[in-house]
Amino acid sequence: MLAAVIHGARDVRVQERPEPALRTPHDAVVRVVAACVCGSDLWPYRGVTPTHAPHPIGHEMVGVVEALGDQVTSAQVGDFVILPFSLSCGQCQACRAGFPAVCDVVTFFGSTDRDGHPVDGAQGERVRVPLAQHSLFPVGQSEEEVEARGLVPHLLALADVMSTGMHAATAARVEPGDVVAVVGDGAVGLSGVIAARLRGAGRVIAMSRHADRAALARGFGATDVVAERGDDAPGAIRALLEGDLADAALECVGTKESMAQALSVVRGGGRVGFVGVPNGGPELPMRELFARNLTVGGGMASARRYMEELLPLVLSGQITPGDVFDLTLPLSEIPQAYAAMDERRATKVLVRP
Repeated sequence: MLAAVIHGARDVRVQERPEPALRTPHDAVVRVVAACVCGSDLWPYRGVTPTHAPHPIGHEMVGVVEALGDQVTSAQVGDFVILPFSLSCGQCQACRAGFPAVCDVVTFFGSTDRDGHPVDGAQGERVRVPLAQHSLFPVGQSEEEVEARGLVPHLLALADVMSTGMHAATAARVEPGDVVAVVGDGAVGLSGVIAARLRGAGRVIAMSRHADRAALARGFGATDVVAERGDDAPGAIRALLEGDLADAALECVGTKESMAQALSVVRGGGRVGFVGVPNGGPELPMRELFARNLTVGGGMASARRYMEELLPLVLSGQITPGDVFDLTLPLSEIPQAYAAMDERRATKVLVRP
């Protein structure tokens, strides 16, 4: 089968890989219907995260179950499923508490499972899914129905970016009527706009310098757009809010600068939910947090948890998070998909095998 393999900085190739097969009774094999390139995939692509050896890449996908191990009863062959970006057991303490992203045996695409078997990347034609009992998430509609309704991109968004945006708003404890600033206008930040509105935010400020992304943010429910960054950002927020700052901020980038901006635009006693994968040395200034009574929470989103809440909203058409995809390419053009996102010619690229 064909799959994307990263070899180093700006070197992603489509290569022949072994066909996946069941290795344990807890496995599934899923045919990929659609995958995508994530903003976090750009860290190794840019060389910020080193690639020590070639390995399959990609962690967001929807597909159809082709084979199931004897111990997997949560889905049936032929089911259309979403796969969360982190695979989990559903039974350990973290999973029971609603945090499967930090499962005791959490497994990621492109790595190895708890038995030492290699795990395929999601940017390919098929994947073996370990921990399938809890990780497979059937949507209750056939592939034909999903395709006919144009749901593929919206369901795919639940595998990571929409669930991650929801985690940011949840961690920031966004409440009805809150003013929320969203730092980052990539797919996660845009999803954070949707999430803040779902949690009842009265005003959502998208911090964006890109006209196309700002327009999409407004379509998702942002009431205002602020282009200023760094030291100018708090003043721009105060100008909008008659001298006030935001009640909460969603940090959706993962750099030192984005965290500093998120902290600077919330009022005393405000909250920051952070979900940007840490790169570029994000730091927490403990003296500032203490002095201003700021609350910071977040981390890796437990997509499997949020998918349950968000799926009915996608199926009903209440939210359309797949609108973040503005380019679709075949798997054979995966290098171009990465380049388009790296060069900001695309917000998020959907990949079809």
